[in-house]
Order: sequence, then structure tokens, then C-alpha cells
Amino acid sequence: MRFAIYALDGTDPDALSRRMAARPAHLERVKALFEAGLFKYGGPLLDEAGNMNGSIAVYEVESEEALKTEILAKEPYATEGVWQTITIYPHKAAPYFE
Repeated sequence: MRFAIYALDGTDPDALSRRMAARPAHLERVKALFEAGLFKYGGPLLDEAGNMNGSIAVYEVESEEALKTEILAKEPYATEGVWQTITIYPHKAAPYFE
């Protein structure tokens, strides 16, 4: 089943530096998940100045529980306190994106 996440970074003065510090590990993990067929698409949200301040991502996993325990529990942006709010939505891609 597919799930989309909408994750917002913190708004404190250190939020962007936390993101940048965790970014190499995040990108490495995303690459591995993509190669395994679990990560379908994602990217950063940007503020008015063009700075990253959140993320959108789509995963293909067996359940929301699997997303939480197998993906998000090991996601550097989640474990390093970058993402402060994560909202999970069941998702269905349009037919031409399958």
C-alpha cells in the first residue's frame, strides 16, 4: 500500500542546521529505500526564501505500522529531530504513475 507523508521541520533557529547535518544520512537511506522499491518519490518543502523546511515523501509498504516501525523509526530526519510534525496519508497514484 502507498502512503504519503507530509513532514514539517522545527521552526527554531537551529532547525535548518539540524536538517543539513542529518541530510547526508537521510539521502543515503532514501537511496537504499528507493533501490529496494520502498521509496517512490519525495523532496523538500521550501519556505519563501527557498530554504528547506519540510518534506513530502511517498512510500510503498505493507501497512501504516510498517511505515512507522520500519521506515520512519530509522529515518535520520525523524531520529535527529529535524521533522517535528509528521502526517501520514494513505495514497493512490494516478494510473500513469503506477
